[in-house]
Amino acid sequence: MTIAANANLTEDRETFTSHLECGLTGERADPDRPHQLSSAGRPYLVRYDLEAVEDAVSRDEWDERPRDLWRYRELLPVRRTQNIVSLGEIETPLVELTNLARAHGLPAGNLIVKDEGRLPTGSFKARGLVMAVSMAKEFGLKKLAMPTNGNAGAALAAYCSRAGLEAIVLCPDDTPEINVREIAAQGARVYRVNGLIDECGALVAKGCEEMGWFNISTLKEPYRIEGKKTMGLELAQQLGWELPDAIFYPTGGGTGLIGMWKAFEELEAIGFIGSERPKMIAVQSTGCAPIVKAFDAGARHAERWENAETVAAGIRVPSAVGDFLILDAVRESGGFAIAVPDELTLKAVDDAAHQDGFLLCPEGGATLAAYRMALADGRVSSSDRVVLYNCATGLKYPMADQSKTLDKNAAIDFAAL
Repeated sequence: MTIAANANLTEDRETFTSHLECGLTGERADPDRPHQLSSAGRPYLVRYDLEAVEDAVSRDEWDERPRDLWRYRELLPVRRTQNIVSLGEIETPLVELTNLARAHGLPAGNLIVKDEGRLPTGSFKARGLVMAVSMAKEFGLKKLAMPTNGNAGAALAAYCSRAGLEAIVLCPDDTPEINVREIAAQGARVYRVNGLIDECGALVAKGCEEMGWFNISTLKEPYRIEGKKTMGLELAQQLGWELPDAIFYPTGGGTGLIGMWKAFEELEAIGFIGSERPKMIAVQSTGCAPIVKAFDAGARHAERWENAETVAAGIRVPSAVGDFLILDAVRESGGFAIAVPDELTLKAVDDAAHQDGFLLCPEGGATLAAYRMALADGRVSSSDRVVLYNCATGLKYPMADQSKTLDKNAAIDFAAL
């Protein structure tokens, strides 16, 4: 079914959005005009009339709709479907790592990857940016700007081109080369900066102030969370409305973890699931672990991580504006935050590829490494059904050349190959 024929995109409906609410103070704001952070400098969350949603839709109706992000329209903020700038945000598959599970002595079905690399632009950033750009179009915004470690910038570029908007993207100068070229190829103006992503973010903020750009940075506007929360809505539906025991999530800015936690709350409120929740496990690198440090210290806010460095560029985020929302979700769920050394991340990527034919991105590799660490120290058990989030296709990242050569003109010992 083509996007043009998708009933989710052709039927114009009012949403059930009621207001925006500061995640820290509860301050309310009008959902029908653009907003950045609240007066407390913290993210706004979109709130819905959940009683009306419960009356308007059933699980069966969602099950009957095309399997894409837009089937959850009652819990999404876009009011007019002509403003949706979709590139085909399909349901991403759940893939069991059967050979690795067997090697770890796990029951069948207990080690599952949700492969977000199947989305447009090859990463889960498509979920957040399709919603943010659609809302920007609805509000009549023209120029959007953001810092990126790679994949978010690519998604912004693609959706802005689709919507006829301008995109300005700043990235650290060691951002994976394919990401930088992808951003430019899809129409954005991209600049390499000799700094980390939060330093790029400071420059974006200054540019927004001086040039009137709209800041689409992680959690600096309310709608990327709404796109990312569809990971939680989709997971619940795929598992027959029974959530897993634990979710391992690669955590930089943490939008997806926050969004999924919000999704589960909304699903319970409309009667689609019960009160049971998975342990939410925030996975970071030992080279950049501000959330882990704050979790271990019992703090609600995280200090900036100095000299951040990791092979998993997507989780190299020294400070997150939604730190308290990440930590609240982790603690309320009975979960934890865990930091993984790069060598274990790379080994996990290699093992998944060699043993299960599954090419994880480095951030996805970090979740597998974290699971192994938690299994070894008893924080999760082999009886737990666990979902790991692979946030992007592994094809976007450099791979070691392990090939050998043959001379077609020489004698070849085929038995030795």
